[in-house]
Amino acid sequence: MREQRMDVIVAGGNVVLRDQVCAVDIGIKDGKIAIIAPRLAGEAGKVIDASRKYVIAGVVDAHVHLNEPGLGEWEGFVTGTASLAAGGCTTFIDMPLNGVPPTVNLASLELKLEAERKSRSRIDFAIWGGLVPDDVGELKALAQAGVAGFKAFMSSPGDRGEDAFRNVDDKTLFEGMHKIASLGHVLALHAESESIVSKLTADKLSAGEVTMRDYLDSRPPEAEIEAVKLALDMATRTGCKLHFVHISTSEAVDLISEAKRSGQDVTVETCPHYLAFTDEDVIRIGASAKCSPPIRTDKEREALWQRLANGDIDFVASDHSPCPPSMKQSDNGNYFEAWGGILGAQSTLELIVTEGWQKRGIPLPVLSRVMSAAPAERFGLRHRKGAIEVGLDADLAIVDLEASYVLTAEHLKYRHPHSAYEDFEFGCRIEATLLRGEFVYDRKTANGGLDADHRTGGLRLWPEPSTSRMG
Repeated sequence: MREQRMDVIVAGGNVVLRDQVCAVDIGIKDGKIAIIAPRLAGEAGKVIDASRKYVIAGVVDAHVHLNEPGLGEWEGFVTGTASLAAGGCTTFIDMPLNGVPPTVNLASLELKLEAERKSRSRIDFAIWGGLVPDDVGELKALAQAGVAGFKAFMSSPGDRGEDAFRNVDDKTLFEGMHKIASLGHVLALHAESESIVSKLTADKLSAGEVTMRDYLDSRPPEAEIEAVKLALDMATRTGCKLHFVHISTSEAVDLISEAKRSGQDVTVETCPHYLAFTDEDVIRIGASAKCSPPIRTDKEREALWQRLANGDIDFVASDHSPCPPSMKQSDNGNYFEAWGGILGAQSTLELIVTEGWQKRGIPLPVLSRVMSAAPAERFGLRHRKGAIEVGLDADLAIVDLEASYVLTAEHLKYRHPHSAYEDFEFGCRIEATLLRGEFVYDRKTANGGLDADHRTGGLRLWPEPSTSRMG
């Protein structure tokens, strides 16, 4: 009996499934995974040879800052999504923060979508809405328009003038949680105590203590821990589903894990930079590694890896926060003045595989889950994204686990090619990325895939609110 003709077969690879790694082929039809089996014999329009490579589900990066509208000179959809694709990412969720205006109402959401229509995302995407003071009344309309969830800052994200995204006070946070709970959505929180951080920062600046070590000390673990405690308490009272972004301390992870066990609907992410670097690395690297919350000690880094391996950290996201190089500079060595954000969208998968599997022996299905399946589940995309499984979109990263290399600026696809990961030695390399069965990145093509094989444009996803509780 003649087998069904596939559009594409990815053949000969070691395929990372939800619970195992198997030497199987992947048959793709109409952009979906149609069959997973050894040595597919059916005809195909194209066969992609993945021999001696590993095939991993495309990354679902739930924490990306692309700065259109208004700040496209920092990073926009064109270069931002090219770098995500080069990093094996096939779906991202764009944060509401660094646009002018920020995405806090329907009008600003439409401006964001218009910017994407002009630039065209290379990969699939969804959009976060923002919770800020005086805008609680905008949440329902944003939810109906299809945002993936809402983001709020418990500490100041920095003042860039009238259109700046503002942190919430306790009243706004509590009212916002009530409203978001009624909408069935998730609230993502940047959890640092503004009272602690602002006081320590003022003390440092008044004393002229402005080194990188001073900056790190101005945002201690206690600021994160106290904010997490407050948010969990408010969520208990309001019934709001929570997601904590870029958690940097094991104690905060433990508090969130305890809340899960008590029945709260809450998830937690960490970022590759907290798993790659230590505070001493930040001092050595300088402003390129400045972020908030800041990178912690070696002991804290290893504690985060342990919790990831144990399943206490739900997923990893890049928190790609780009800017021009000039914003990473400061006068007279004042590191408080430098922009706080790490350019990392292109390095997530390679970093997690290098540090997690090759150095620490964490199984590849566990690592694939924290990069892809778990965020897809949390934000209502499980029916399409997050795993290599029949019926899901054929979103795949083909990775050579024998190709080590040292990252340089020449490898980077960002609008401004600089990163804290420069000079980092990766133990693997992404060879190609497929979105719904078509190339969006191929390392072998001219210009590293920036112009070639860009046949598939990204789609805006309209996720349904997730109702599952992740434990």
